[in-house]
Amino acid sequence: MAAKTIISRPIYGTLSPQPGRHHLFIADAEGALAITDMAGKAPPGFFDGAEIVFIPDSQGRHIDALEALNPAQLHIAPSFASLLPRLRQTLTNAHMGLRLYLAGTEGLIGQAMQAALEAGIDHTSMQTEHRGSLARRMQCVHCKGITENVTTQPATCAHCGLLLLVRDHYSRRLAAFQGVCINAEDRSEIPPIEEAFP
Repeated sequence: MAAKTIISRPIYGTLSPQPGRHHLFIADAEGALAITDMAGKAPPGFFDGAEIVFIPDSQGRHIDALEALNPAQLHIAPSFASLLPRLRQTLTNAHMGLRLYLAGTEGLIGQAMQAALEAGIDHTSMQTEHRGSLARRMQCVHCKGITENVTTQPATCAHCGLLLLVRDHYSRRLAAFQGVCINAEDRSEIPPIEEAFP
């Protein structure tokens, strides 16, 4: 059975080496594998002018593989929020011709793309590849809070505690799916909670 297509969701590709001297990679967890797979197609010296910003999983997997690429810089960050100031500074100071590669979870790709567009990076200079978890970044339409790594349907808002139906509507502006109260008429009605986005 074919996977259901969500019209509002961005279409992700496969990373491929682009001509240029300045390459910025932003990845989390399994996104490192997209970078190492791409490295097999890259010309010699490709990573000499590359910066890799990586958010590892809790086991710290794939750090050694990224170090083995010998990039000009490798920055390991504990979370996207912690790397955002550095990312904004890097993008603000970027030279013409910067190539941006985003790989990993949908939440990381969406947030990094937001930061790049805010800094004036042209979307044609960005490549994306989804790897790893299908967990969703969800915005509660009621309190506007963002809940990360949502894997269930329905899901509880981490901010206001409402039980939310995670809609298949993806907001590129927010880099999040929308969540709406599933039991607004009667809060005692609690539908079964199931793993939906592993």
